[in-house]
Amino acid sequence: MSEQLAIPSRKGEVSEEEWQLRIDLAAAYRLIALYGWDDLIFTHLSVRIPGDEHHFLINPYGMMFEEITASSLVRIDQEGNKINPEDFDINPAGFTIHSAIHAVREDAACVMHTHTTAGVAVSAQKEGLLPLSQQSLFPLSGLAYHDYEGVALREDEKARLQADLGHARFMILRNHGLLTTGPSVAEAFLNMYILQRACEVQIQAMSGGQPLVRIPDAILSSIREQAKKVTKGMGGNLAWPGLLRKLDRIDPGFRS
Repeated sequence: MSEQLAIPSRKGEVSEEEWQLRIDLAAAYRLIALYGWDDLIFTHLSVRIPGDEHHFLINPYGMMFEEITASSLVRIDQEGNKINPEDFDINPAGFTIHSAIHAVREDAACVMHTHTTAGVAVSAQKEGLLPLSQQSLFPLSGLAYHDYEGVALREDEKARLQADLGHARFMILRNHGLLTTGPSVAEAFLNMYILQRACEVQIQAMSGGQPLVRIPDAILSSIREQAKKVTKGMGGNLAWPGLLRKLDRIDPGFRS
């Protein structure tokens, strides 16, 4: 990170629980950049800090995802106010989407939103995500859609976003991108990995110009039980330690 973006460590200023959440969320930002799913300084990942305040952490507006550190994340309240006035500002569009979900979904401790090429492409297709791959089955076991309403700045869109998401952990924002939730950063990240991969496969398969073979409805209808057996609840907590080790080898700055 450049000298201009050096951020003082917050490790001694926050609880151990919040510090671990900061490390995990910063790691997720670095992984999004590593996999090429970032969109310059746009899109957001957030995690709720346990407690009655319903505060959550989100990225500082203006920092690239590969620059995000545990200490640079911004703690905000449900009205979008920074708890630490010295923190960077945040993107109001990111606040609208993430605060809407954190406000009504206790199980959605982490919310991730991306604008990847494959994700936006599938979001623009009338049928949305198709059952073309094994990867697609997991999001299709509980996938929600939200119609595009312009840049997410209006307060009144929150209620419609909340209603469309319901209890789903996967959502396609029409003409916009992808969104996943999870009870932890690890689970939300794996959900995003699987949804992103399913979209990539779909776009590649459709580009081949050959008739497509869809997975039968009978298999699709049984995927919820299969997902539990295969991934032990999507398996995010199993994959996460390895992903952190990967980052520690190539990009350890997220821990600062």
